[in-house]
Amino acid sequence: MGTVTRASLAEALWREVGLPRAEAERIVEAVIEELTERLAAGEKVKITNLGTFSVRAKGPRMGRNPKTGTPAPVAARRVVVFRPSRALKTGVNARMSGAAGET
Repeated sequence: MGTVTRASLAEALWREVGLPRAEAERIVEAVIEELTERLAAGEKVKITNLGTFSVRAKGPRMGRNPKTGTPAPVAARRVVVFRPSRALKTGVNARMSGAAGET
């Protein structure tokens, strides 16, 4: 098992669709750029059968330095949240239960 990267997504486009490698890489980059721009603008991004990406504001809080244990303020920030669709959850669970029987 590995990590899915931009390069592996482009490779899948090249293999499955037959696009030239350079074009597949440009498409992957364009999709990621569009997703980033929409989220930065405060929009939700919903991809059917995958899920919804959105941005949530987190308020300031007191944290601690894990090395020293001293309190440290954590500034307010915006975080990207992903909520998987029911279809994605069902598909993952079905594949995982099938894979568990193979081990």
